[in-house]
Amino acid sequence: MAWQRPDGRQPDQLRPIRFERQFTRFAAGSVLVHCGDTQVLCTVSVQPGVPKFLENSGQGWLTAEYRMLPGATPQRHQREFLKLSGRTQEIQRLIGRSLRASLDLSALGEMTLTVDADVLQADGGTRTASITGAYVALKDALNTLLDKGQIQRSPLAHQVAAISVGLIEGEAFLDLNYPEDVAADVDFNVVLNETQQMIEIQGTAEAGSFSRTQLNQMLEVAEKGIQEIIVLQAQAFSP
Repeated sequence: MAWQRPDGRQPDQLRPIRFERQFTRFAAGSVLVHCGDTQVLCTVSVQPGVPKFLENSGQGWLTAEYRMLPGATPQRHQREFLKLSGRTQEIQRLIGRSLRASLDLSALGEMTLTVDADVLQADGGTRTASITGAYVALKDALNTLLDKGQIQRSPLAHQVAAISVGLIEGEAFLDLNYPEDVAADVDFNVVLNETQQMIEIQGTAEAGSFSRTQLNQMLEVAEKGIQEIIVLQAQAFSP
């Protein structure tokens, strides 16, 4: 019997995605992104100066931090203080790499953008929701710098979005929620820009293995989903 999605979606159908821009007052850019029942607050802060390896280069930098809040999961999630888990470090590095791929850092000047992705509610896909939402917050932050005259042109060179896709009972499913993530034999996270150029692909078989044909199927489904997300991101800035 084929896998039946808990929420009744088609295999290549996204969960409802919504962006609440300018969600907080003090960050240069902020958005609360809803991907189904997953909710992530993404903020972007701006600070003068860059890491030592970029000093006097005229180039800016972007870094990211990711945290899961205690009430984000059914069982309280322990706060991470001095020692971050390997998962947390991996995800925040992924967010940083993905967003730096969208920027011409030479246009930023010697400033550092810090992206904070705080998961308020987790139902699968928190890392991909963080990237997708953080792009919207980043665009708002850069528009703020432009409006203040702190930069002369926007460093944004590309749009970036991310999605998960998994193989369940031999079929590719887009945008896995938590029950599907647990059930998946293969789990992929895909990050692309608006021209469908690949920024990062993370994938592994949780059980058994997968073929090249199945890999292509998962990438095709992911590309379709990201094309739809790219449109939704753009619509978030429509009047």
